[in-house]
Amino acid sequence: MRTFLAVLLALVTLAPSAAATEDPKIVGGTVVEDVADYPFVVALLTAEGRQFCGGALTKPNQVMTAAHCMVGLKPEDIRVVAGRLDLTTGEGVVSKVTTIRVHPDYEAAEKGDDIAWLTTETTFPSRYQPIELPEPADVLYRPGTVGTVLGWGRTTEGGQTSDVLREVDVPVLSNKDCHEAYDQYNKIAMFCAGFPEGGKDACQGDSGGPFVVNGKLAGIVSWGEGCARPGKPGMYTRVKHYVTD
Repeated sequence: MRTFLAVLLALVTLAPSAAATEDPKIVGGTVVEDVADYPFVVALLTAEGRQFCGGALTKPNQVMTAAHCMVGLKPEDIRVVAGRLDLTTGEGVVSKVTTIRVHPDYEAAEKGDDIAWLTTETTFPSRYQPIELPEPADVLYRPGTVGTVLGWGRTTEGGQTSDVLREVDVPVLSNKDCHEAYDQYNKIAMFCAGFPEGGKDACQGDSGGPFVVNGKLAGIVSWGEGCARPGKPGMYTRVKHYVTD
């Protein structure tokens, strides 16, 4: 997968640099046809209107996203767009950002704590209903649990871009499988999901987007190696760890 500013060895986080020459799609997924299916999904744009990451509304004026998406950015650099499935249109509502709060222990995506909160200037209308956050009793990360990943990233590793929101279903993998795939795996702060044979995954530009299980925000697209490679599942921030402490 991909870093926000640079490639770190073979491991890269999922957001492109804001200065990159290519825009950042879900690999192996399908197009979302109705904004009402996922009213909480937002696109993060530069002030100039370029999509660079995703996020999820957790309150009418709050977005949860990946910390690595915020590297080098100030609130005035970001626009949050809700209700726009196709980024080439003017649909939905656009808001400026007033504050960015990155997890205080964040250093790099592969080290964990890859989570950030944005406060928006606009309180989004009720039709953009925030997603529910995990409760302590929720069972979200059992191996085999299927979650839905959403984003505007690439459809293939190094491939062409897409302007439309896509979704893909992938199963949560065991801690053993995640650690075998990545030495850096931290079972407290992360989980991984995907198929052993690859073929379905998040990709560049999907960073910060939601991993949804049973209508709740279980994860945030974080990092990995390549896109949809065999034996290299996607890595996600374990949201429950950060909201039920």
